Amino acid sequence: MAYNEVNIIQGCIEGERSAQKALYEHFAGKMLGVCLRYAKDRSEAEDMLQEGFLKVFQGISKFKGEGSFEGWVRRIMVYNAINHYKHRSRKFQEDLDQENYDAVYHDELLEKISAKEIVALIQHLPEGYRAIFNLYAIEGYTHKEISERLNIAVGTSKSQYSRAKQCMQALLAKHYQIMNEPFEEAK
Repeated sequence: MAYNEVNIIQGCIEGERSAQKALYEHFAGKMLGVCLRYAKDRSEAEDMLQEGFLKVFQGISKFKGEGSFEGWVRRIMVYNAINHYKHRSRKFQEDLDQENYDAVYHDELLEKISAKEIVALIQHLPEGYRAIFNLYAIEGYTHKEISERLNIAVGTSKSQYSRAKQCMQALLAKHYQIMNEPFEEAK
């Protein structure tokens, strides 16, 4: 069955399982990618995805047709990931302040790494760094918006983003070094 957004949205509003299945199948892959950037691993991302789709189905009648439907679904997934993070990590500032990363950044690293590898590296960021990095660098939120969503100071958002970049640079450098180490044959 071809994806017909208007019919599927209406079907979901009416509680039709086939419409819900079609909507899920159409967006699950992209939205799992969103969740993976916020989660510590695939299992947690899949949980976020399921919770997010429950919220999509519960709130679909509120979609007014303004803007893209995919953007609306994506916002729900991001808000769900933020809420998941907030519930999981009550000691936001303490955990972040305990981390300290120093790294040298090389532009050529980004040219040699795939999107899948970058997502995997993002998952290795400490939770608070990961949340702020995703919200600012990928989702495009301002530090003011991040501070409001996470109930932190704007300065905290800025400093943690800076630390997240340093950490990401260190992870990239380490990944690049591991990927390019010469293979030594067993003797």
